Amino acid sequence: MSGALGKVLCLRNDTIFKQAFSLLRCRTSRENPICSAGGFLLNTSRHYKTKPTHGIGRYKHLIIAQEPKKKRGKVEIRPINLGTDHEYGVINIHLTAYDMALAESYAQYVHNLCNDLSIKVEESYALPTKTMEVLRLQDQGNKMFLDSVLTTHERVVQISGLSATFAEIFLEIIGNNLPEGVKLSVKEHTEEDFKGRFKARPELEELLAKLN
Repeated sequence: MSGALGKVLCLRNDTIFKQAFSLLRCRTSRENPICSAGGFLLNTSRHYKTKPTHGIGRYKHLIIAQEPKKKRGKVEIRPINLGTDHEYGVINIHLTAYDMALAESYAQYVHNLCNDLSIKVEESYALPTKTMEVLRLQDQGNKMFLDSVLTTHERVVQISGLSATFAEIFLEIIGNNLPEGVKLSVKEHTEEDFKGRFKARPELEELLAKLN
């Protein structure tokens, strides 16, 4: 009898607890609306409605202002070092080849060799590519037809401060390691060599001549 009475009291307590929980849930839902989804309680109140929204989404004040790019001026010719009695001035090492990869790799070798031997390299640059058409005469007739087009690539390694005693040894080293198909020439740097780096603009030169 006592066991049945205990089960009835437990069931009654469970029902009372469920009713109290449902009343509490309804009361809180009126004050702060809550919706349940998948066993979780989600708050649907929007607290930001009463707050100002100006400035949201603006980001330009976070970006650092960049300085305007300076216009490139006219390239000026630097004063040419003529050297002394015991030391050469500025020397250009010209490397010419029909294969661009071959000329580029050997120019890189000469540049690295100068660095290893403590020879100052002013700059290393490429000259404009030149093309030459090879014409062939027909076996029967006087007409010429295009046989092939040869493209010449030239690289220049400009050095300075080469001593007169070491110059002969240096030229012998680069001459012995010269690959096939590459032409080597060494000469002093002049103003004409500097102008030869840029493509000629005859139309602009004519206009400047008329203005002057």
